[in-house]
Amino acid sequence: MHIKKVSIQGFRSYREATDIEPFSPKHNIIVGRNGSGKSNFFCAIQFVLSDDYNNLRAEQRQQLLHEGTGARVISACVEIVFDNSDNRLPIDKEEVTLRRVIGSKKDQYFLDKKMVTKSDVLNLLESAGFSRSNPYYIVKQGKINQMATAPDSQRLQLLREVAGTRVYDERKDESKELMKESESRNAKIEELLTLIKDRLSTLEQEKEELSNYQVWDKNRRALEYTIHNQELNETRSKLEQLTSKRENTSVQTRHLRVQQEATLKKTKEFQKLLNQVNTRLKQLFEEKEQNVSDRQELIKKKAQLELSCADLKDELESDERSLSQAQNELEDLRVKIDLRQKEKDEIVPQFEDKARLEKDLERRLNNSEQRRKELYAKQGRGNQFRNREERDNWIQNELKTLHRGIKDKETQITNLQEEINGSKRNQQDLETEITEKMKGIQEHKSMMDNLTREFQSLMRRRDEVHTKRQRLWRTEANIQQENDSIKSDIKSKEHTLNSLIGKAAFHGIDSVKKVMEKFRERGQMDLVEGYKGALIENFTCNKSFFTCVEVTAGGKLFNHVVASDRIGTMYLNEMNKMNLPGEVTFLPLNKLETRDIDYPQTSDAIPMITKMDYQDNYKVAMRYVFGKTLICRSMEVSTKLARTHQLDCITLEGDQVSRRGALTGGYVDNRKSRLEIYSTKQELHQQLSKKEKEFSNNKEELVKLEHEIADVMENLQKQETRNKKNKDVYEKLKVDIRMLKDQSQALQRALEPKERSLASLQTHCEALKSTKTSLQEEMGTDLLSQLSIDDQHEVDRLNDEIKQLTTESKEVMQQRIRLECRKTNLENLLKDNLKRRRDQLMQEMQDLSVEMRRQKLEQAISDQKICDEQLQITDTRLKELDEDLIRHEGEKTTYQSKAEESQIKQREWKEKISDDSRELDKATNKQSMLIKRKEECMRKIRDLGSLPQDAFEKYQGLSHKQLMRKLDECNKELKKYSHVNKKALDQYVSFSEQKEKLLSRKEEIDRGKEAIINLMEHLEHEKYEAIQLTFRQVSKNFSDVFQKLVPGGKATLIMKRGDVPTQDSEGPGSSEQSASIVDQFVGIGIKVSFSGKAAETREMQQLSGGQKSLVALALIFAIQKCDPAPFYLFDEIDQALDPAHRSSVASMLRELSENAQFITTTFRPELLDAADKFYGVIYRNKMSMVRTITSVEAREFVEDDQMHG
Repeated sequence: MHIKKVSIQGFRSYREATDIEPFSPKHNIIVGRNGSGKSNFFCAIQFVLSDDYNNLRAEQRQQLLHEGTGARVISACVEIVFDNSDNRLPIDKEEVTLRRVIGSKKDQYFLDKKMVTKSDVLNLLESAGFSRSNPYYIVKQGKINQMATAPDSQRLQLLREVAGTRVYDERKDESKELMKESESRNAKIEELLTLIKDRLSTLEQEKEELSNYQVWDKNRRALEYTIHNQELNETRSKLEQLTSKRENTSVQTRHLRVQQEATLKKTKEFQKLLNQVNTRLKQLFEEKEQNVSDRQELIKKKAQLELSCADLKDELESDERSLSQAQNELEDLRVKIDLRQKEKDEIVPQFEDKARLEKDLERRLNNSEQRRKELYAKQGRGNQFRNREERDNWIQNELKTLHRGIKDKETQITNLQEEINGSKRNQQDLETEITEKMKGIQEHKSMMDNLTREFQSLMRRRDEVHTKRQRLWRTEANIQQENDSIKSDIKSKEHTLNSLIGKAAFHGIDSVKKVMEKFRERGQMDLVEGYKGALIENFTCNKSFFTCVEVTAGGKLFNHVVASDRIGTMYLNEMNKMNLPGEVTFLPLNKLETRDIDYPQTSDAIPMITKMDYQDNYKVAMRYVFGKTLICRSMEVSTKLARTHQLDCITLEGDQVSRRGALTGGYVDNRKSRLEIYSTKQELHQQLSKKEKEFSNNKEELVKLEHEIADVMENLQKQETRNKKNKDVYEKLKVDIRMLKDQSQALQRALEPKERSLASLQTHCEALKSTKTSLQEEMGTDLLSQLSIDDQHEVDRLNDEIKQLTTESKEVMQQRIRLECRKTNLENLLKDNLKRRRDQLMQEMQDLSVEMRRQKLEQAISDQKICDEQLQITDTRLKELDEDLIRHEGEKTTYQSKAEESQIKQREWKEKISDDSRELDKATNKQSMLIKRKEECMRKIRDLGSLPQDAFEKYQGLSHKQLMRKLDECNKELKKYSHVNKKALDQYVSFSEQKEKLLSRKEEIDRGKEAIINLMEHLEHEKYEAIQLTFRQVSKNFSDVFQKLVPGGKATLIMKRGDVPTQDSEGPGSSEQSASIVDQFVGIGIKVSFSGKAAETREMQQLSGGQKSLVALALIFAIQKCDPAPFYLFDEIDQALDPAHRSSVASMLRELSENAQFITTTFRPELLDAADKFYGVIYRNKMSMVRTITSVEAREFVEDDQMHG
């Protein structure tokens, strides 16, 4: 059996019909935000199944109905569909529908659409396993915490309920009542038997002598009449004297009450002033604490700023020294570089000239040697070849080889020349790029400095805005505290005023407001504007007239002024339609009739209407209520003017004289003046409005500051991002420049070998061309074994030229080498030493950033000044606060002393009034006694019956003593005949029959008493056994459940016993002896160990809140195992649990859901993992809705709730 479907309509927050899809027979989770209607869903199920909503009053039924906008809900309905496939309910259907409908005047149950009684429903649920003694199949929100903090005795009471001892106790109480009734009847029978026996013995002796008794009886009655008549006259005389005394005492008491009232008023004023001073003191103390805290923070901040300034000054001085040193060194380096560069510039042309000369000499030398070599080769070919043709063939082959060699050399020269030109272009491009990047570095450096200045400026603005916001927060807190105090006073005044005007009038005012809101929603503004408010809201007057005005108006103060009778009728009709409670009286301005009154011209009276301030629109209503009343100086004047001018007259004290002659007056308690309370409430409303306006202005300024702070923080983030980007670009440019310089140096190093290779290739190529030319010239000439004369001369010339060129070349080479060494040294000095040091110094100077550090120092100094100013302001404010505190403490002492003096006077007046009241009470008591005596005398006279004719005159002249003496004589004579009884025989027979009946009844009562005693002893024994059995079951289940929830943990239940004294079984209370068996149980204790170690065992009061909740939950699970139900409802049982324990509870629910249905609500994600189906509760337009959701949506519900929580 499980809940299959739930339908809700009109119940609390569920206005519209809400059908919840079929529940899982296992574990269902319901999630939703606080206030969405989850608890109302559980209440709806409880509304149908539990006893919590029985015997509801009309207002309680109304609270269950949905209250919101739109049409009024007149009934609520909750329907639960059970899956009865296991036939747990004794109904032969697979689905059973249980429905409850409630309205303002009805409460009905329906079982499968047939009306049934509440007892039928309870019996049906009992048969399905829903035990009244164990209502823990529904665990409400907060129940876990209640059980966690419950004392041992309450847990014992819980165990008794689970064990079902309520039935035994009820039967025992019934038996005790029967026992008392039996004993009472027995005692009455014994008493009656004794009386009957005595009476029977007396009746046997009474037979005769009755005539003399009548004579003496007449005399006795005449004497008694005379005595009672004298007492009656004396009592009347004393009553008249006492009435006069009471009137005098009442006048004195009235005067004392006036004095007490004045003193009480002063006491209230002093108390009010004292409360204001205390409130102000509290505000001053809070502000002082805040200022002290701010001062400490400012001192810390100042110390930090001083340290920062000192550090920045040291760093700035160090940077300036380093910068100065670097500038000096850089200047020296520049001078040295200029000198060395100048020296290098002088040497480089000389070196280049010598290098060109050396190359030219080397070329000429190579050409000469090549020519000489060719001539020698030509000479050698005469011996090498046999004929010219053979030589020419060889020359042709050589020319082909030389042609290929020249072509290859020219190709190599062209390629090498292109490489050299490309390297030079790349080097030039690198130099250009280096120059551009150097400019970029300077630009980014400037941008970084500007951004740093802007960032520091924004930081200063942020600190200023934060300080201003904190000041506004404090102001807001003070205003809010004052608002709360004023609202509390207004609420108190409204509560007092509502209690004074009466329940019907109060409900009437509330109903009229609801109707007016209804009209406003409909847009019927003529009806809204036509309602002018209650009469009390439309006039003001001096406080000295409050009493007489209030007494004159009476209940009319809260009559409702409307523009016309049509509007009043519309309001009444709407109230009836909406079934709104209360009593209202309308004063329609168009229907009220007044007449002009000729007021008396006297200084002893003034028309009341002239002392009231109101708008002319309401003149008719004011004249209708107050126009026929005069305020008079005294009652004598009131009586005279009321009789002569036919006007109602009243004194300032509230004593009235009607124009018809009736006088009304008495003490009026001004403390309960409705006008004064309403006036005070209006003043409080004005104060509240003013404070709320201040609060609103402060809030607006705070919102502006919040926006400004957000803008500043956004700009700070932007500036920080831009600064970071610029810094990254700056660092990247530095790395790029370093890499570009390395590339340029690498190109320069690779260029010199290429130029040397190019020169070598050009020389080699020229030699090959010369050889080619020589061979071409030789080809076709005669083959000679010796050189010709010209050739020989040319060889000689070449030898001389080669010798000369060799000598010149050596000299030029030596000069070139010297110049090259000097040039290389200068270049190395410039490149590797001076320029590198210059670049290093320039980089260090850039990195020093003295300007930025100076800005930081200026910022720190500025912050320090601001901090000093704030500290000075705080110190000044603290001094002012101390002065205010001293002044207010003095005022507090003064007001306390004045209040105490007023209280002492008030106590004195109270004591005097109390003394007068006691005297008055004594007089009242005495008066009551005299009245009783008077009535007693009159009753005694009446009881005497008909008197003899001479009884009124016979003993009139005698004194009281003489009358008493004669009465004693009569009584003595009458005593002789006291035994006379005319009905003695009849009475004897009647008493004998009564005696027999009483003896038989006594035997019957004794037998019933013995049976009751036996039944009570049996019930006590059964109750003891039930408690013991239930305790053992719950204890075992508790240990098992706790071990599952806390692996390795251990928990036990301990039955605590007390000392119960035994009673004597023979005495009349022997039936109570067995009570000691059960009453020895005084509580159930709990000992747990979360580690399983005996040394770490703790009791409940030693556990943390989460541990207590876990133990309480384990106890609930243990109780449920003893008396399992088909389904369970848990409302936020995991609220106070730790995450690990929530996971254990989720595992427990997963295990238990195999045999029972669980519907739970939670705000935690752990239970979601153990659920089979999920439902979300959504609250929109003041209505709750439930829909099926996925586990992902449920988790989002929970995460969203935790985020907003």
